[in-house]
Amino acid sequence: MRLSDLQDKDIVNVQDGSKIGNIIDVIIDHDGNMQSLIVQKSKFFSNLFSSKDELEIKWEHIKKIGEDVILVNIVY
Repeated sequence: MRLSDLQDKDIVNVQDGSKIGNIIDVIIDHDGNMQSLIVQKSKFFSNLFSSKDELEIKWEHIKKIGEDVILVNIVY
């Protein structure tokens, strides 16, 4: 799977079903392993929880990568 394939997927929180946003970047460690996704927050999510436009989602919070969405488990 390519980064461009991931960027087309919506990020959805399994806690409440909210759409968090879309991937704009990834963080990769020195061994080449993906550590985090950097997500451009949706307007609703951004206004509700923070003034920052980006959110870092650690790899261990990713529960499932599907055809159209990536399910994550984030507790606010």
